[in-house]
Amino acid sequence: MHILFVADPLEVFKIYKDSTFAMMRSAQANGHSISACEPQDMQWVSGGQVTAQVRDIVLTGADDPWFTVSQERRAAIASFDAVIMRKDPPFDSEYFYATHLLEQAEREGAKVFNKPAALRDHPEKLAVMEFAQFAPPTLVTRRAQDIRDFHAQHQDIILKPLDGMGGMGIFRVGADGMNLGSIIETLNQGGAQSVMVQKYLPEIVAGDKRVLIIGGEPVPYCLARIPQGSEIRGNLAAGGKGVAQPLTQEDQDIARYIGARLAPRGLLLIGLDIIGHSITEINVTSPTCFQEIEQQAGFKVADMFVAALEKAVREA
Repeated sequence: MHILFVADPLEVFKIYKDSTFAMMRSAQANGHSISACEPQDMQWVSGGQVTAQVRDIVLTGADDPWFTVSQERRAAIASFDAVIMRKDPPFDSEYFYATHLLEQAEREGAKVFNKPAALRDHPEKLAVMEFAQFAPPTLVTRRAQDIRDFHAQHQDIILKPLDGMGGMGIFRVGADGMNLGSIIETLNQGGAQSVMVQKYLPEIVAGDKRVLIIGGEPVPYCLARIPQGSEIRGNLAAGGKGVAQPLTQEDQDIARYIGARLAPRGLLLIGLDIIGHSITEINVTSPTCFQEIEQQAGFKVADMFVAALEKAVREA
């Protein structure tokens, strides 16, 4: 196959941990050709197809340079055998517009993973609403009083913006309510921005587990992201320590339940965030932790992904 990756600039990849790089490496090792572009490289002109200025690349196997460009050209998105949307969050307006361009490319015959409409329909914080039976007590609101009432009920809470990533903008407020008013003002901007509030889960000390689902099936290992020092966030971007560990039976059951429902909607790759027994987020834009799991547990997540991609393309 010839695979197009729509991603962030290749020059900023941290290849020692980047999951998109791991996908590319596995794809090339399995005989597939690779091209890459950024969302801003795509365009549509009436009377024509959605195209992009792409770079055909070859991975060198070295750290620097880690790729060479064999050709740079404008190509129709639909001319590739598979298109992998791997632009990192935030899910802003430009990301939203990119999914519409990719959806038009689908109408022209492109096979895009994750499916553009499914990316739009499953925002990562709000997707837990469909699976509330697995989520902690949760509130989504723009009203400050709603947040105060939720705090009064649960005493110890986590507040976060709906468009955050990597632990950005996450606050904890304990029973004393210290700084609750200031935090609400910061996050909801006088009622202009929606906020997610969840009951604090003390199990976070054992890690915020990233459970990956590929083609509806859970990867047998997760990465527990454990907060360090006085930090409440386990996110690796916030300094958390990643520890690979086998999935518990409960985690497997939850992942299979959700995978069976979301994979048929065009979500080839899903990343659940599980603290204790509860799902806090469902990540679909650019789930990570491939390399950390492989390095620590020896399980080649990227090979599982490429095999699932090959199957999905055959069946599409």
